[in-house]
Amino acid sequence: MNDIVTPDPVEPRDYSDAREAVARLCELYTEATGFLTERFRAAMRDGAPAHRIRAYYPEVRITTSSYAQVDTRLSFGHIAAPGTYATTITRPDLFSHYLIQQIGLLIRNHDLPVTIGTSDTPMPVHFAVADDASLTVPQQGAADFILRDVFDVPDLSTTNDDIVNGTHVAANGTGPLALFTAQRIDYSLARLSHYTATNPEHFQNHVLFTNYQIYVSEFEAYARTQLADPESGYCSFVSTHNVEITDPKAPIEQPLKLPQMPTYHLKRKDGSGITLVNIGVGPSNAKTATDHIAVLRPHAWLMVGHCAGLRNSQALGDFVLAHAYLREDHVLDDDLPVWTPIPALAEIQIALEQAVAEVTELDGFDLKRIMRTGTVATIDNRNWELRDQSGPVQRLSQSRSIALDMESATIAANGYRFRVPYGTLLCVSDKPLHGELKLPGMASDFYNTQVSRHLSIGIRAMESLRNMPLERLHSRKLRSFDETAFL
Repeated sequence: MNDIVTPDPVEPRDYSDAREAVARLCELYTEATGFLTERFRAAMRDGAPAHRIRAYYPEVRITTSSYAQVDTRLSFGHIAAPGTYATTITRPDLFSHYLIQQIGLLIRNHDLPVTIGTSDTPMPVHFAVADDASLTVPQQGAADFILRDVFDVPDLSTTNDDIVNGTHVAANGTGPLALFTAQRIDYSLARLSHYTATNPEHFQNHVLFTNYQIYVSEFEAYARTQLADPESGYCSFVSTHNVEITDPKAPIEQPLKLPQMPTYHLKRKDGSGITLVNIGVGPSNAKTATDHIAVLRPHAWLMVGHCAGLRNSQALGDFVLAHAYLREDHVLDDDLPVWTPIPALAEIQIALEQAVAEVTELDGFDLKRIMRTGTVATIDNRNWELRDQSGPVQRLSQSRSIALDMESATIAANGYRFRVPYGTLLCVSDKPLHGELKLPGMASDFYNTQVSRHLSIGIRAMESLRNMPLERLHSRKLRSFDETAFL
């Protein structure tokens, strides 16, 4: 089977209008997915075709010959050196606002058109038919023919994090325009639906992570109050399995089985609402969630979970604002060396501290009564207390850690790696070094008094960040030497 059947070839076109460029991307993407879907359906019905079937992702490309510097305060939206830069595109319908924004910045900042055409990256059939509920790609051996002999399947050479990790080698002298390839994005979109039981379309630009399902009921209650207020700007609330309500009194039937990472969305029409993800316990879950949510290019993500307080001066229910992280989670060691500093981001820190002050009605020196700023340690062993204490406790003391959990440093480190502004506000739920273990009665009292207030602080911080200009929120601290133009 040497012959390859593809859609009719198209000539690349130059565009000086971002909206027109994105409209063309949508046309090319629809043509490619439609071509693959139609032929896949025929193959499942009639058997293997006589020729290999292939379609390609669309791409954005730009070439500049100038070293002219754009506004050096900007961390994105421009190219630093002459050359040709390109990125493959998937789901331009889902990313239309983002693409219009990023392509528009390129056109304005360089006074050059972008070229829209088809790339040389094949589109895997799995991703092409993903939005057609009537089609399912069979597992190997389930069909009457070998699938990969006829259709392209996901390719790890284009489904990786080489660009974000700084190990990417430009092909044919063409540099990357974006942090993720189309295949990498498609892979994560599929994983998000699997882990969260909600469609990627529902995710908002501001993401809260928690490690307890009890935060969900508080989030739903808040969502209902916002839907009841026509001035709130929120338009709907989405629960797991894509149950969406606009009526604040509408019931939401609880599913018999929750997904691995139950996720809920308080939506605004422009995507600037808030998503809450219960990642559960452990750094592996934290990495998995952030690995995939990162492709949606959120404007900020925050951890609002529980932690062990490590200082005798802390009380149950006190808040911890992380300004540094001790990373013993180990899940990111191969992607981001532990010697890499994870800086606190001033914009996030200020938003969180102000939110604590507003919700608790404390400020200045009085705020120190219930909140402490310092290093948060993240480990991968939930029962670390049962080990010989001389090693762990000594390291925690040397690092000046004030709290310990299993997710925060992972979320912050992946935010750093993926250029997503990050922050952490934890609530002390136990003090194992001081004889206050998390036991059922103690935990119940804690939950009843603190969960609502903690979540309110996280939401208020996000609402504050929403009003911040993107060029201020997306700090240059998160950008590398040789950075992509797209945010």
